[in-house]
Amino acid sequence: MSVYVSSTTAPVNIATLKYWGKRDANLNLPTNSSISVTLAQDDLRTLTSAATSQSFEKDTLWLNGNEESLSNKRTQDCLQDLRNLRHQLESQDDSLPKMSQWKLHIVSENNFPTAAGLASSAAGFAALVVAIAKLYKLPQDMSELSRIARKGSGSACRSLFGGFVAWEMGESKDGSDSMAVQVLPLDQWSQMKAAILVVSDLKKDTPSTQGMQLTVATSDLFQERINNVVPKRFVEMKEAIVKRDFTKFAELTMKDSNSFHATCLDSYPPIFYINDTSKKIIRLVHSINAFFNETIVAYTFDAGPNAVLYYLEENEDKLFAFLYKLLNQVEGWEPKYNKKQLDGFKSIFENEYKERIEFFMDHELYLSITRIILTRAGPGPQDSKECLIDEKTGLPK
Repeated sequence: MSVYVSSTTAPVNIATLKYWGKRDANLNLPTNSSISVTLAQDDLRTLTSAATSQSFEKDTLWLNGNEESLSNKRTQDCLQDLRNLRHQLESQDDSLPKMSQWKLHIVSENNFPTAAGLASSAAGFAALVVAIAKLYKLPQDMSELSRIARKGSGSACRSLFGGFVAWEMGESKDGSDSMAVQVLPLDQWSQMKAAILVVSDLKKDTPSTQGMQLTVATSDLFQERINNVVPKRFVEMKEAIVKRDFTKFAELTMKDSNSFHATCLDSYPPIFYINDTSKKIIRLVHSINAFFNETIVAYTFDAGPNAVLYYLEENEDKLFAFLYKLLNQVEGWEPKYNKKQLDGFKSIFENEYKERIEFFMDHELYLSITRIILTRAGPGPQDSKECLIDEKTGLPK
């Protein structure tokens, strides 16, 4: 029996305008629109290979080397939607293999920790949907496929595009207009970079889905956020991105991160995704911006304590003079930067900034950060020549 195989990589995206709360849990329809930056896949990506054959006995998923259940409703909904689209093609062309009736083998691996606030489910479901769509040779575009990825993980829909992406919440009850669209292609603001400070690789105390339900049910601030704050901010942030206005983009990004975590704290009982180290990073970012009397860096925190710091490439020396001074003992600077470059950051701090600093610098901050991931805005899903499935057996290599 023939084994058909395809492989795709998909990126992580980090929201600058947060999605939090569902108006329909079954369809993963959000209570507000959101915006994100897609990150480069060198450091943060999911690689997924999908295979199908008439000989396969059951749908099977292997994630990071372990066989995982495919029985959860979210995954089944994604697979069924993709099979329905394939069935439409087969009904129009009798010569096509009846893949829609065959079982699937899916092998997936991340190059970053799962369930640690680094949006692993977004990259995972995006890669799954795109890999199977490629396997089935589906003609649908990325926005149409994003509706399917959304059912698996809400933020996954945004990982179907590169650059700067909006997830429009839509109005239809069936979710047909709740999808991702590109706000600005990567090549039009490729100077956007990101430094991720990994505060914890541990799983979250409160999973995102559970946290959302609690916030929607108990937070008074939540209604103000979805009815007034986010709709206005959605328009403003799209405009800032299109105009490449980093100052406005940064202000809105930081305010929205604060607003999101305020609704978590306003939940009852309160949800704590950021911790004391996160708060120290927030203070540091505001201190650095005040030092330069301009906004050169913005923080955002998803449902976890890890900080994502956005900045423009032109301001890297300014920012890294401070970050490297405080975090030079943290893993992740090399091999992205050689010794000469790192010594340059150190020299800028010692010779240009040190004597002018008036704010407190916590020289033990590095003790609470496990590593730094240095990355930038990146492209959407990519075809991959690397395959995780043996094309003869249909099993993981």
